[in-house]
Amino acid sequence: MDGLKAQLEELWPVAMGVGLNVLWALLALVVTWVAAKLVSRAVNRLTERGIDETLVPVLETLAVWGTYVVGGMVVLDIFGANTTSLVALLGAAGLAIGLALKDTLQCIAAGFVLLGLRPFRVGETIQFGSIIGTVRKVGLFTTELDTPDGLRISAPNDKVWGETLTNFTRNASRRIEIIASIAYGDDIETGMRVLRQLVAQEPRILQEPEPAYAVRALADSSVNLHLRAWAKTDEYWDVYWDLMKKLKPALEAEGLTIPFPQRELHIVNGAEKSMAKAEVLEQQ
Repeated sequence: MDGLKAQLEELWPVAMGVGLNVLWALLALVVTWVAAKLVSRAVNRLTERGIDETLVPVLETLAVWGTYVVGGMVVLDIFGANTTSLVALLGAAGLAIGLALKDTLQCIAAGFVLLGLRPFRVGETIQFGSIIGTVRKVGLFTTELDTPDGLRISAPNDKVWGETLTNFTRNASRRIEIIASIAYGDDIETGMRVLRQLVAQEPRILQEPEPAYAVRALADSSVNLHLRAWAKTDEYWDVYWDLMKKLKPALEAEGLTIPFPQRELHIVNGAEKSMAKAEVLEQQ
């Protein structure tokens, strides 16, 4: 009993020390969790101070993970771990992981390039490759978009940056192009007058740049009249659809027709065909 009592007396300070370290570690974890929440809220409030909304998700991710890393180092220090050696070990492990996950690192690098050059911002409609959508979030790894048909797309940042980007909403105005086809027997000036009347009746069409009217092509079955006009970007589709809706009744009101594709077929009867063949033989 005396020996057991002596061992307990020796282990008691050690147990107390370990217990206190565990308590301090739990306290550090709780403080880290609370601090991460506060940091996340603070970063999200940066938009109220004029920070671009596109930057906020990445800044939030970096700040939160940075807080967790600091908290983890504090916990390790409480248990007496050699944090200097650990940092060196993590650096070596990070290099190995980086070589193994080079594609993922490309996504991160592309994300920073997108955030730095700002070819688009949250809320703008873009196209890269065959994908069209409204930007919702630019993260460290992916860019999230909502397509016009209501789908959510998460595209790797390197795929977005690696394609030619088209931004449909960055500029304040956008050009509308409308083709009006009339028959060869119709009067071209009358068709031009119809287009000018449509423009004059549409107040949302901008007067600068000035609308342009031209004969675009003498096609196989029609004369194609071309209207180019400008409208505000956020009104583009409404103006385009209204003009297309009014175009057909306006052409018909002036007696103009929208022709169908036509093909002329000349039939040569037997006698004429024989004569034509004989003439070809004499020429040879």
